Amino acid sequence: MLRVKDIVGWITEAYPPSLAEDWDRIGLGCGDPDAEVGSVLLAIDPTADVVAEARRTGAQLLLTHHPLLLRGLHAVRRDEPKGRVLFDLIEGGIAQLAAHTNADSAASGVSDALADVLGLIDRRPLQPQPGPALDKVVTFVPPEHVEAVIDALADAGAGAIGDYDRCAFTSPGTGQFRPLPGAEPFLGDVGELERTPEVRVELVLPRGRRAGVLRALRASHPYEEPAFDLLELAAEPSDAGLGRVGRLPEPLPAREVARRLAAGLPPTATGARLGGDPDRTIATVAVLGGAGDSLLDDVLLTDADLYVTSDLRHHPAQDFLARPGAPALVDVPHWAAEWTWLPHAEQMLTRRASEAGAALTTTVSTLNTDPWVERFGG
Repeated sequence: MLRVKDIVGWITEAYPPSLAEDWDRIGLGCGDPDAEVGSVLLAIDPTADVVAEARRTGAQLLLTHHPLLLRGLHAVRRDEPKGRVLFDLIEGGIAQLAAHTNADSAASGVSDALADVLGLIDRRPLQPQPGPALDKVVTFVPPEHVEAVIDALADAGAGAIGDYDRCAFTSPGTGQFRPLPGAEPFLGDVGELERTPEVRVELVLPRGRRAGVLRALRASHPYEEPAFDLLELAAEPSDAGLGRVGRLPEPLPAREVARRLAAGLPPTATGARLGGDPDRTIATVAVLGGAGDSLLDDVLLTDADLYVTSDLRHHPAQDFLARPGAPALVDVPHWAAEWTWLPHAEQMLTRRASEAGAALTTTVSTLNTDPWVERFGG
């Protein structure tokens, strides 16, 4: 039988917490990590109606995109909205787990799910996260000791690149030094200048392995005082980050892109709204699930012809569209845009449960938790 902590582990691997914004409150918001789980309900919002659905379906875990406790509570009362939800979760024996901005930025997360609606290809993050922090260690070793030093550094975590390990670069040269009084040199004599063949050895390493690699270098190097350089490498952009930028399979007028997008999203009262020239030809599209006007300046730095996001405010949108050559805008309902991620997350849970040989029932909620329920005029 699976336990809550097993599902938490799967979510952590798929949507690393390190990708979350520092203001976010992701992870297990309510529940016992050791409680058994046979059924999961997936939804965008942890509202009272969604919790009631979880109780009806017999779910022991509610996986939501939005956190339940994003802002601090000073009291848990049944007569207040958050308190009522907490009471219902606890009384129903239901844990609540949130994957929010970590799922926004992760590969195969919210941004990719929204990009899938338009079939975008050749995708890249709109605001990429930096790749892993790497160092390079460079040392100088007598030729007959090179392999032993490389082995020791590799065992300490250096020299791994993708599916390869023990990756190193070596080049011959000449080293020189003069042992001073008190030294016990491996080569040469105290007070005498020594020149000797040496091999320059270079390996990359995760920055978190720095201390262990340097200990291994000093322990394996034959010199009493080995010379080395430790260089911090510039991080490459990763395939994770907020938003996605990609190409349409074929260019389309802006109004047609907006129509296709609206048809591919769950129906809502407000629907999609297009800003800019409806006849403009769109080849490249930037998307961001959830509120996205904070990334308007980032969009201007791309080759996007159209930006799709939610919760665009009047003045930022107006000012953006007034810029020469600015992309068109499509504003889509927040809930609808992010709902596209739920089937992806469900597939991941189903696959992980199958790999673990565990029985798990999953249900994607279709309950519309968009706050707007009816539209008038316009």
